[in-house]
Amino acid sequence: MKKILITGGAGYIGSHVVEKLIEQNKDVVILDNLITGYKHLVNKKAKFINGDIKNLVLLKKIINYYKIETIIHLAAHLNISEAEKNKKKYYANNINGTLNLINSCKNSNVKNFIFSSSCSIYGAVKGGVSEKMKPNPQSYYAFTKFEGEKLVKKNSKKFNYKFAILRYFNVAGASDSNKIGEIQRSHGHLFKNIAIQSLEKKPSIKIYGNNYNTTDGTCIRDYMHVSDLADIHLKTINFLNTKSKSITVNCGYGMGYSVLKIVKISKKFIKKMNISFCEKRIGDVGQVYAKIENLKKILKWKPKYNKIEDILKSSIKWEKKLSKIKLKSNF
Repeated sequence: MKKILITGGAGYIGSHVVEKLIEQNKDVVILDNLITGYKHLVNKKAKFINGDIKNLVLLKKIINYYKIETIIHLAAHLNISEAEKNKKKYYANNINGTLNLINSCKNSNVKNFIFSSSCSIYGAVKGGVSEKMKPNPQSYYAFTKFEGEKLVKKNSKKFNYKFAILRYFNVAGASDSNKIGEIQRSHGHLFKNIAIQSLEKKPSIKIYGNNYNTTDGTCIRDYMHVSDLADIHLKTINFLNTKSKSITVNCGYGMGYSVLKIVKISKKFIKKMNISFCEKRIGDVGQVYAKIENLKKILKWKPKYNKIEDILKSSIKWEKKLSKIKLKSNF
């Protein structure tokens, strides 16, 4: 069986990709250092290795021992604000770590390299962005992602692999199984924050910035359910295995919602939600959403979970379960 290595497979997105792959009886190896990943999210049917992408020797051993054919590289530091304050940390992990993984493909069975990038590489834009738009990263986190993209592309011929660059827009929600969802609180993700507040007696939500050049002054984003994103990875593997070319694909729904609109929709489920406005966060852009012609035409992909209400419901349902799990264990 063709083996798949997923770096960051104990993280929020990675655990959902693993779940989908296991459902299709794929042979999966997870590499995660559990700094932002969690043992609770590790799929028991996958092989788990506690390790770091900065460890070149370990990466080579894993890829050669398990005869890895496909790499899905999700391991990265993700906090935009932290990246501005600790650039060395983000360079070492997001750029050098990616280069380590690429160099580990030398003299191996690796045929496919899937890299998780970010819509943040487009920079400050107004409206939809296609993959043809020239990247203009304005935060340090975005810079590290764009550099990662370039490394993956630059070395593809050298190490004889096909690549897929998947540019994630804003990811939210939890799996249908309700076995996995977002645990990390420090990233400041909107749907996570709303879900947390849904359990409070006096729920309140902070919105960062209300003077952007948008319809209601708050940021506009393209929010995608994590299960739909996981499905895109499966279709990407199939594409790389059957076609003779590499691809770059936006991963979103092709429409934007303002932060304020999402919060107002959440009031259907959370009564008396108090809203307060704070200063803009460093590195945040006003508006960005995906143009997804490539996603639909190349990968033949269709969304299943693209209703905002459903994404909110799954987030809240997971948060309720998570609160009970945490009461029972130290996690």
